[in-house]
Amino acid sequence: MTAKRDIRIVFMGTPDFAVATLKSLLDHNYNVVGVITAPDKPAGRGRKLRASAVKQFALEHNLNILQPTNLKAESFIEELESLKANLQIVVAFRMLPKVVWQMPEYGTFNLHASLLPQYRGAAPIHWAIINGETKTGVTTFFIDEKIDTGAIIMSESTAIGHDTTVGELHDDLMALGSELVIKTVEQIEADEVSTTVQPKSEDLKTAYKLNRDNCKIDWSENLDTIYNKVRGLNPFPAAWCYLDNDEDEPLTVKLFAVEKNTEDHNLKAGHLLINKDHLEVACKGGYIIIKEIQLPGKRKMDVKSLLNGFKFAETAKLL
Repeated sequence: MTAKRDIRIVFMGTPDFAVATLKSLLDHNYNVVGVITAPDKPAGRGRKLRASAVKQFALEHNLNILQPTNLKAESFIEELESLKANLQIVVAFRMLPKVVWQMPEYGTFNLHASLLPQYRGAAPIHWAIINGETKTGVTTFFIDEKIDTGAIIMSESTAIGHDTTVGELHDDLMALGSELVIKTVEQIEADEVSTTVQPKSEDLKTAYKLNRDNCKIDWSENLDTIYNKVRGLNPFPAAWCYLDNDEDEPLTVKLFAVEKNTEDHNLKAGHLLINKDHLEVACKGGYIIIKEIQLPGKRKMDVKSLLNGFKFAETAKLL
């Protein structure tokens, strides 16, 4: 039996999604010699500096933390080399320069929240739901010069329910991904890695970065398209639209929990049906039933609470 390699890991990540994997590495007694995460950022009304989720976890576990602003800076490269890591693991971090990802003897691998080569890019969990997929997963792959194109090590798939939100899928993939990283490290540790070059395909779907424009609801689209967009952005960053309530300026509203009603109608897209505890929006193929909504400057609330205190004009509509 071949002796296991002595693994020294540098972990790179920033948000909650990455914390689960870092915790799993420690739970399995792997030697994490350094943690690279984003610099602290101003947050909240007071604009106080806030540490990333990964930094907070690393501090609690007395791990060695680096927060470079420039990944090509000579001082950072020297500090990284001094850790003498032979494996780097990346989960929800930035694009790495070649001098960084080619440094360790056993390579640098990334955990990506899709079944590559589909949904390369910044927001794979959101877009899988927005596009109405019924299956997704997680993939580990060795990093190369391009984004999410390196040789695949392992992947694991999971189903997406017809009413699954991005928040729910995020948590499912976070757990699934942390397990896949451990399996991947075990392969590297045993020198049993077998990789697969990503297949070339004409029919690739991209996980574009989310922005204000691609999070806006278009009420002229069909029922399923709108429903998938709302749940694919719930709870973050949230699908939004305008409420024309017969005032000078339309209000920007965010939608969270919604349901579908496939009843036929001849109403214009965006027309509102309102009764004392119900709010439905007409679109092609039926109605979106709004369960949770957020008005400007207000907290998210259920529709019954909204209708208790908010006055809709007779001509109110969503744009």
